Parts: sequence; structure tokens; C-alpha cells
Amino acid sequence: MIAPLRLSLDTAALVANWRALDRLSGTAACGAAVKADGYGLGARGVVERLATAGCRDFFVANWGEAAALADVATDRSIAISVLHGVRQDDMAFALHANARPVLSTVEQVRRWRNAGGGRCDVMVDTGMNRLGISPDDVAQGLLDGLGIDTLLSHLACADEDVPANARQRDRLNGLRGATTAKRLSLANSAAIALGPDYAFDLTRPGLALYGGVPRAALADVVRQVATPQAQILQRRTLRAGDSIGYNALYTASVPVEVAILNIGYADGYWRGFTNTGQARAGDAVLPVLGRVSMDLTAISVDAFPTLDEGDWVTLDFALPRAAAASGMSQYELLTGLGQRFDRIWQ
Repeated sequence: MIAPLRLSLDTAALVANWRALDRLSGTAACGAAVKADGYGLGARGVVERLATAGCRDFFVANWGEAAALADVATDRSIAISVLHGVRQDDMAFALHANARPVLSTVEQVRRWRNAGGGRCDVMVDTGMNRLGISPDDVAQGLLDGLGIDTLLSHLACADEDVPANARQRDRLNGLRGATTAKRLSLANSAAIALGPDYAFDLTRPGLALYGGVPRAALADVVRQVATPQAQILQRRTLRAGDSIGYNALYTASVPVEVAILNIGYADGYWRGFTNTGQARAGDAVLPVLGRVSMDLTAISVDAFPTLDEGDWVTLDFALPRAAAASGMSQYELLTGLGQRFDRIWQ
């Protein structure tokens, strides 16, 4: 069955974004965060395309996400790391999976070691105070004897120019050689733009892979990957004085031609686009009129008078601009894209 919603996904843009971030990573390997179902695009499609392009390190949040990719990442040169570590409930699967836990608590380290777990990654907290063991834990020998591939940390303020970034970088650098880890990793998308001192041995971009711009320096580097398209359910005319949608947030001052689209906040086209979002058909800009509802959004089609029921329009979803229009973060815009889209890789 053909859905009334399409998410057009640009393979060339995705690959170009990864290659650009790989170049900016210098001598460090460039991985890819594919958690949250590839930031809403579909992790399977992302991994297949980036693996073909040369990416070898992928990061998911939990073991359910790792299991969903088990038949995609069969090449032993491809590594999947599970950022949330390993709970007791995960152990039966994790011990035999083609994926590594990113151990982040003292209990996880002990659990993995006591079960005879194989190679792992470890998260160290250098100042974000979220996940991670402490540098003191490392100094006291907590990781002694573990086969560690990568020692990771994560910047709290990579999208800002603050002294905390350098402090976190230096704390991680101070752990070089203190464990059996082959690699150190700190940089997400924004931190890659901070320069080579933050790249260490492995970078882990997420948002910028998918067209997001976490720092201005990346604005001319990354390309848009995901573009929602919606089908018109009905065309109608508003007379002067008519309002449309919940709470009558738009009232026509003159007659307006309107199309009702099969998309709403249940699809990740958020209420913040009310009277601020826009669609496009060819070169015509078609502004959103009134409240975005759960399943429906109204647009003006005065600029494209031949549009009618069954026709498709493209939603303006360039992430920095869409974030400003909606009040949502670029991350929320991507990961909120719903399951009613047909995801179509171009």
C-alpha cells in the first residue's frame, strides 16, 4: 500500500556529508551515530550506504537497536558500539552479539568482566556528568585486564565556544596509555568543527551526517538529506473572513485557495510550524495557514493554482531554517519523523 507521506532521502548527500566530516577528522577514523533509527531516517539504510562508502564504526543506543542491524553489519571489519552499556537483562544477547558494549558504570564493568565478556568500549565522564566512569576509577585500576577497543567521552558544550571544551579534551588526553584502549574518541559533529585537537583517534558524527548544522562552520559543508513530502487530501477556498483549523489561528482577509495536507504533528511536523512553516511546489512557496493538527496541515496554494487533490508537495525541512520556524531543535525535527512515511532512498 502506498502511503500518503513520503520521506525522500538523498544517498549522495548522506555519503558526501560523511566524507566531508571524515576529511575534517584528519587522521582520525570517522564513524557514524545511527541511534534512534538513524536519527529518524532508518538505521538500516544509513548503515548500508555509509558502510559502502567506507565507514566502519557505528554507534547505537541500546541492544534492541544493535539486534535490528545484526544482519546488516555481518562484515567483521564493521563495528557496532552500544552506547548505553549492558544491563543484566542484556547479557545473554550481548555476550554473543557482533557488537561491543560501551561500559559506563562500575557495575557494568564488573558485570562484563565477571561474565568473561570480550572486547568492549568504555565511556569516561570528563565533565558532562551524564554517563561514564570517572578518571579516578581508571587511575584506581577499575579497567585493568579488560580488552578495550575505544575509550570514549562526550563534550557537554561542543556547539559553544567555552573553556569547558578544552578542559574535557585535556582530561581525556590525560588517560592516553592508562588503559589497554587502542583508541580515544571525543568528537561528535559539533566537536569535529572545533579542530584537530578534538578528533583524537575516532570521531562520532551524528546530526551533521543527516543535514544538521550544529556549528556555523559546518553550514557550507553539510547537505540536506531528508525531505518530507505530503499528498493533498482536499482543495478548498477560504472566503474573506473565514478562519481555518483549531482555535481559528488564521483568518483570511481576502479569498485564499487552500490545500489540506496529509501530515501533522503525529508525523513529526510539529505544532510549532503553525503559521510559520511552508511547503513548496516547483519554485512556488506555499505558507502554512493556521494550526498544525495531529494528521492534517493547511497551506495556501494561491502561488500554484493548478495543485489539486492527489498532488504532492514538498515541506521545507532544511534543518536550521525549519528549527528556527518551529522552535524545535534540529535533533527533534529529525528523530520525530514518524512511521507513516514511506522512506525512499534516492
